[in-house]
Amino acid sequence: MHVAELGTGPLVLLLHGFPEFWWSWRHQLPALAAAGRRAVAVDLRGYGDSDKPPRGYDPWTLSGDVAGLVRALGERQADLVGHDWGGILSWCTAALHPRVVRSVTVLAAAHPCAMGRALLRDPAQRSAARYLVSVQAPWWPERDLTRDGALLVERILRTGAGPRWCDSGELTGVVQRYREAMLIPSAAHCALEYYRWVGRSRFRFDGRRLSRAVDRTVGVPVLQLHGADDPYVLERTARRSARWAGEGYRYEVLPGVGHFVPQEAPERTTALLTEFQCGSRP
Repeated sequence: MHVAELGTGPLVLLLHGFPEFWWSWRHQLPALAAAGRRAVAVDLRGYGDSDKPPRGYDPWTLSGDVAGLVRALGERQADLVGHDWGGILSWCTAALHPRVVRSVTVLAAAHPCAMGRALLRDPAQRSAARYLVSVQAPWWPERDLTRDGALLVERILRTGAGPRWCDSGELTGVVQRYREAMLIPSAAHCALEYYRWVGRSRFRFDGRRLSRAVDRTVGVPVLQLHGADDPYVLERTARRSARWAGEGYRYEVLPGVGHFVPQEAPERTTALLTEFQCGSRP
């Protein structure tokens, strides 16, 4: 697994989402290092410069990647910070490997059980997550994702962004970096396998087993940050995650922010993150 690291101190492990790679934490890495943290941003399995094996894109294995990485970095525990899929893995790792988790910060991601129930009961959330159906077919979604220099990546970013970031000049350069990363051989296939597992798991034993395993209160402090204008994970879905958080839970909604919270509101994200970690540390 490829990582980018900056600073010394307590380990903060930064987990990106789709369709990104470690660079999505470019604002937080130096800020956390300046605050006395060992900030490590990872390319998740299948993304960026990390390995791209043919299997292992289920939360069981991916959470094991996260827990194993904490130990491989020579640490016993880490503060997990996850956006989108990284947020889902932060929830899962805290439930499946609690000994390696000191705190959890989740951005633009609901607890897996909250999302699962919303997909069953909330037509608006089902509509917002209709991409889950479109990627289940083999091979064609990969072709769509990489066609015309991964133009679809740009559409995903611009559709998910809040109005301020979408209108900013920064977004053009950001889009180009993510389009290039998605064109790395096998990256598109691996990224889509995360979502294919979600689709398949509804009809398989391992999906039901995972739901039971993570359907428990997280035993560490949790900070949840969510953009008010997120079109992919509705704010009301994210808010229902409180049911699986224990003492030390904090929920913040960021007005005018869409799905890509750490990049759309970097200063606010970093300030809330460092304040939370300092307050939650024993």
